[in-house]
Amino acid sequence: MTRADWQGIGAIYLPLAAAMFLGLLGPRRPRQLPSCLLSLLWAANSLLAVQKFNDAAGWWTFPSSHVLLCGMPLELLIGWTLLWGILPQLAFPELPLVWPAAIMILLDLLLMPLCGAVVSLGPHWLFGEAIAVLFVLLPALLIARWTLTNTHLRARAAMQVCISTLLFLFFLPEVAFALRPGRDWAPLLNAPSWQRQLELQFILLLGLPGIAAVMEFAQRGQGTPIPYDPPKRLVTSGIYRYCANPMQLSCGMVLFAWAAILQNVWIAGASMVSLIFSAGIAYWDEQQDLAQRFGTDWRLYRASVSNWLPRWRPFHTGSAARLYLDPGCAPCSQLKRWLEDRGPRGLEIIDAGTLPRGSIRRMRYDPNDTSPAVDGIRALGCALEHLHLGWAIAGAALRLPIFWQFIQLVMDASGFGPRLPAQSPANCAVPVATPPTNLGAGLKKLQHLQK
Repeated sequence: MTRADWQGIGAIYLPLAAAMFLGLLGPRRPRQLPSCLLSLLWAANSLLAVQKFNDAAGWWTFPSSHVLLCGMPLELLIGWTLLWGILPQLAFPELPLVWPAAIMILLDLLLMPLCGAVVSLGPHWLFGEAIAVLFVLLPALLIARWTLTNTHLRARAAMQVCISTLLFLFFLPEVAFALRPGRDWAPLLNAPSWQRQLELQFILLLGLPGIAAVMEFAQRGQGTPIPYDPPKRLVTSGIYRYCANPMQLSCGMVLFAWAAILQNVWIAGASMVSLIFSAGIAYWDEQQDLAQRFGTDWRLYRASVSNWLPRWRPFHTGSAARLYLDPGCAPCSQLKRWLEDRGPRGLEIIDAGTLPRGSIRRMRYDPNDTSPAVDGIRALGCALEHLHLGWAIAGAALRLPIFWQFIQLVMDASGFGPRLPAQSPANCAVPVATPPTNLGAGLKKLQHLQK
């Protein structure tokens, strides 16, 4: 065996043996499995993405005699993924994150020059190392630690969306291209600009229900889609008013559309596998788990909402959500009439002046449960989910992170910024005097006040 063979074997089996040793002999911690799984998935996807940039930058090169994935030897990809995605989580679960990061960076700086038989370092390889640390190692450490400690829920959910996006739209196609070489990304990259933009926007539209479902899990259910980190309460709001499995449906549609865009039958096969998995194993597990945890509420919901065929009008049960609007504001009053004309389900529109003065400055959506209320453009997005499926998808788009902040900024700059609503008489701290019924009574009251 050559030196390159030994280094390739060591690159994959040394991290694997260390991970197995720590996993079997180390202490078992709650939430350790989902933290390691998410860290591993982030490391694998982002490392392959960094390698794609390395093809153009030339930070390092690999011998072509090995089995390559995206130009990187498979054994190095697996070994590097284990080294950054598993070992720090098992070896240093309680140390401040700066120490695992420093140890992994130091170890990488020592090992990279020693593996000259399987990787050739370019003059700017340290810059590539910094990019890998920034986009691979540090996020992997963060999502693992946040999952292990059950903190930063919304950030974890956002990172899970990024993992799914990279997995289905980048990692799986690269695997398909490696197994069956062909046109690769050419059908997308060589398409006219207008066509490519339409295709990417169509993919985003198909993926929107899945993203909205993850947001709903985090905001209303206080959990994530990972089976070992599930929502703490039954989620039947948002896109779940229309479809019981929006993430699985969205994933299948995105993969099938992506296969059509890339003209790759193997990616289409992956979409069919995902749908079969969702209809079989995942469905059985969800039925068992959710029926046990939520009982009658789950059975009532599933009797009205199907897995794959979305409803047109929203499912609603229990108390109605509340939308607070200021009737003294012309745009708000017009919005109120517009919503009422469309017969929202499970939504009560209330005068914002009934709230304590100074407590509200924008329209407010209160789900009327344990979930927090939201204001402004997000409140409008939540209100739209009570109309029908089309408006619910538009509302989900309005609530996307970064997107809703931008729209709110534009609305504020256009004169629709925060304002104090007029207080209703029933809620005023100072009693409101009633107008006199005639001129004589008014004069007598004026004389009394002058005395």
